[in-house]
Amino acid sequence: MIEGWQTAVLFLTGLTAGFVDTLAGGGGLITLPVLLNLCPNPVIALGTNKLQSTFGSTSATFHFARAGMLNYREVRRAWLLAFLGSLCGTFLVQHFNPGLLKHIVPVLLFAVAIFVWVRPQLGEQDIHPRISRAKFDFVFAFGIGLYDGFLGPGTGTFLALAFMLGLGFNLTRATANTKALNWASNIASLLLFLLAQKVWLAAGLIMGAGQWIGARAASRMVVTRGTKFIRPVFLTVVVLITLKMIYQAYLQPRP
Repeated sequence: MIEGWQTAVLFLTGLTAGFVDTLAGGGGLITLPVLLNLCPNPVIALGTNKLQSTFGSTSATFHFARAGMLNYREVRRAWLLAFLGSLCGTFLVQHFNPGLLKHIVPVLLFAVAIFVWVRPQLGEQDIHPRISRAKFDFVFAFGIGLYDGFLGPGTGTFLALAFMLGLGFNLTRATANTKALNWASNIASLLLFLLAQKVWLAAGLIMGAGQWIGARAASRMVVTRGTKFIRPVFLTVVVLITLKMIYQAYLQPRP
């Protein structure tokens, strides 16, 4: 049973995370600590996190599509490849230790933050793509989907940067397309957690309701305010994810 105060905490956590995650990623920084405190089983906490985050990515994706910032026909191959990549990553993490990646990813995220900070013009407007859409889909959509299923933190950051540098999207358009691929990788992981019966449905649905509303509000702000609004939030979230991963990889006391 979920008590009244827990319902309020779960909903407000989902609401906040949905808003932040739609703008810049990193919603797991908000949701996972709450779920780990309320749920004694960390695997069920992870499965529940995937359930609630799927609501947010679904809400944002639909809103961006209705606003004309996302073309389903253009993104469907990337969506499928991100889905398959996430399935593969979730399978691989059961057989390989992701310890090495946990030490490498914070360095990569820090490099991304520096790169975006020193290039203030990055993502202001669309530019000529550097690679074909097919190559982007098979390399980046599948590859980052694989990473999301295998480890996860920073997925939205890596996708947004890939869209900007590879396909020349502005940051607003990159954000919209990133949420579509996040949606795919979330669904893939969620299906596996559901099959294993590792999801706390009641908590996930309550958080999911908050996620839906938060993501919808944030996607509206992305559409109306654009890159100048997203950029500082994007940089802030990347730095926070980096600091958290550095702590977990290098500073957190080992049992």
